[in-house]
Amino acid sequence: MPVQELHDAPLAPLTTFRLGGPAARLITATTDAEVVAAVREADDTGTPLLLIGGGSNLVIGDKGFAGTALRIATPGFELDGTKLELAAGEVWTDAVAHTVEAGLAGIECLAGIPGSAGATPIQNVGAYGQEVSSTITEVIAYDRKTRETVTVPNADCAFSYRHSRFKADPERFVVLRVRFALEDADGLSAPIKYAETARALGVEAGERVPLAAARETVLKLRSGKGMVLDPEDHDTWSAGSFFTNPILTDEEFAAFHARVQARLGTDATPPAYPAGNGHTKTSAAWLIDKSGFTKGYGTGPARISTKHTLALTNRGEATTEDLLALAREVVAGVHAAFGITLVNEPVMVGVSL
Repeated sequence: MPVQELHDAPLAPLTTFRLGGPAARLITATTDAEVVAAVREADDTGTPLLLIGGGSNLVIGDKGFAGTALRIATPGFELDGTKLELAAGEVWTDAVAHTVEAGLAGIECLAGIPGSAGATPIQNVGAYGQEVSSTITEVIAYDRKTRETVTVPNADCAFSYRHSRFKADPERFVVLRVRFALEDADGLSAPIKYAETARALGVEAGERVPLAAARETVLKLRSGKGMVLDPEDHDTWSAGSFFTNPILTDEEFAAFHARVQARLGTDATPPAYPAGNGHTKTSAAWLIDKSGFTKGYGTGPARISTKHTLALTNRGEATTEDLLALAREVVAGVHAAFGITLVNEPVMVGVSL
């Protein structure tokens, strides 16, 4: 039997936005078997199913969810040498802290990211020069199509920027466990790749630093942007980055560059990062700011964070519709200014931009 079953259950408290209506039914599962049983029951009865982990990447409509919400709260942290296995419900920030304490490198720059371990391969979670795709070896998942538990090796996960086969086909797989290969570098971090992190640490890109220093520096950087959860700080009542950084073809980037110069002057140069195969990634935060949506923008209960233009926040009394109205305003404004359509990063439940 499931550990807990509730009806007409509030979902807002289970999300970092603290938004959304209730679920007709909420089940909390604390073992893999309970997760699989709940998914099978929903599939057998044709009941809509919403999976909830840490709730840090969900925008739930004000009407709620007219099916079964399954909260995956399976604990599990197992370290065997440099091999790490996490249960889907394991709190990600705690897992990162434990690996740093164990002296193992590979995910230390992903400290402070809210949510659960099971969500990390879906989104190919990344920050400060690291992505989980570089350390994940395989994902254990329940396949709703074949009704079997399967092991998906890294090569079959189709990882790309903030994407994976799990995100591409969200109705098929339910992540149960994630396995990683970490590195024993004698207490040192993986090579620091991100310029902002290197500057904060006072090292050159490519150097290694003590693991604890890397983690603490990332936590400070994230906190400064309101990206570490704090119930007292409304800047953290968000889903972190609300939009993904646009990846443009060479032709698209040339047109964008021309728009930038026309709007901001001939000396203006937008952020540009190589994205492989004739593609360039630019900064969503820069686009938002240069379109006139600065930190703290807004007068209603949903506003842009006072610390980071990429985070949309609930100031305490917002509804999901308030949030979506702000998001649509930003999307329209950026498109009008630069011809680029921003794409939301959080998963939308019962709503869309």
